[in-house]
Amino acid sequence: MFGDNYGRDERENSAPINEGEEYDVKIEDLGRDGDGITRIEGFVVFVSGAKVGDEVKIRINSVRRKFAFAEVVE
Repeated sequence: MFGDNYGRDERENSAPINEGEEYDVKIEDLGRDGDGITRIEGFVVFVSGAKVGDEVKIRINSVRRKFAFAEVVE
């Protein structure tokens, strides 16, 4: 009746970003390891070496289910 998708999260593997993409972002928060945190379409991205308030261009290095890692490219 409900099919095979009943109870499963439709967005399970559909992050709004992909490895290798670049974005201009503003760092909004600081992670516990000192990484900057930004959000792209609500998706959390940890940016190594960035500080709160920085406006930087980043490149996505690694995408997980609920967050991603990136580095500053400029």
